[in-house]
Amino acid sequence: MAFFKKSKKEEQQPKDAAKDASSSGDEASIDAVAANTPANHSTAGSLWSRVRQGLKKTRDVLHTDIRDIFKSEGQLVDDEFLGRLFAILVKTDMGAKPAAAIRDNIEENFSGRVIQFEQALDEIRNHLKTILAQPIQPVRYAESGPTVILVVGVNGSGKTTSIAKLTHYFQNQGKKVVLGAADTFRAAAVEQLIIWADRLGAEIVTGEANTDPASVAHRTVATAIEQDADVCIVDTAGRLQTQTNLMKQLEKIFRVMNKQIPAAPHEVFLVLDATAGQNGVSQAKGFSEAANCTGIILSKLDGTAKGGVILPIRQEFEIPVLFVGQGEQAEDLAQFDADAFVSGLIEQEVIS
Repeated sequence: MAFFKKSKKEEQQPKDAAKDASSSGDEASIDAVAANTPANHSTAGSLWSRVRQGLKKTRDVLHTDIRDIFKSEGQLVDDEFLGRLFAILVKTDMGAKPAAAIRDNIEENFSGRVIQFEQALDEIRNHLKTILAQPIQPVRYAESGPTVILVVGVNGSGKTTSIAKLTHYFQNQGKKVVLGAADTFRAAAVEQLIIWADRLGAEIVTGEANTDPASVAHRTVATAIEQDADVCIVDTAGRLQTQTNLMKQLEKIFRVMNKQIPAAPHEVFLVLDATAGQNGVSQAKGFSEAANCTGIILSKLDGTAKGGVILPIRQEFEIPVLFVGQGEQAEDLAQFDADAFVSGLIEQEVIS
């Protein structure tokens, strides 16, 4: 039987309650949170500075490798040059389609002429910004009642941590958040979310182990309505896109939510691990078909990330990147900024 747990710190200000919050994507993080690990407060600016460091691997390919195919006086744009450029772009994990589009743009504008290194970077930069264009408002709020957000993604993607960060994000806007721990097949995931709810002063609905996730989702939405919450965030089991039975369970969650609030869920956020490389593309395909994802949270943007992978996902599935995350604190989430992201992929100088 599902039960409702009210946070002991409900009356504290959300920002204060989050000061001692900590998380990780696995069971080991539970001990760290329970030990009251001090938070490392970070602004969006400092987070983007760290994100830029996380994109170094991709930046080195885009900047250094491309420079190597240029002579000091520039480079003639011919078939050999275009082929080498295409191969370098594919190495960033951006996929063949975006790489081919950049190559074709340069061929169209410079074929048979000499192009300078900075001109090539400008072409790449402008095309990436076009691909990564996104909504100004990252969340589509309900016209009335709670905004229901379903969070999906494979195990290990940083899904539970991202939910905690989203909670903190909304609380900083003065919104009341109710969480639903519908990942009932992993006790550690439920326990971790309970700890986060207590640290952040949020309310949470849970169920017994192996409870039907749809029943937890139903109870969570009902609680959000009863409590006059602004936002309702429901976690789901970490589903591999190849597991048909679990995708059917996801469809069931949709149905029960929609019966309570006709437009629910208003958002379906897919958490993608930036280190997953091309696996991220297959995950996006599976979840976009099963869950009609409305936005991506790009997590784990550390030094092992291949940031280019977000480009084919954005271009092929038209799912905007809404948030980026790095680190283990509640504050380590920022609204996606296409200009800052592209600068992190290309620019060598430090962006303040």
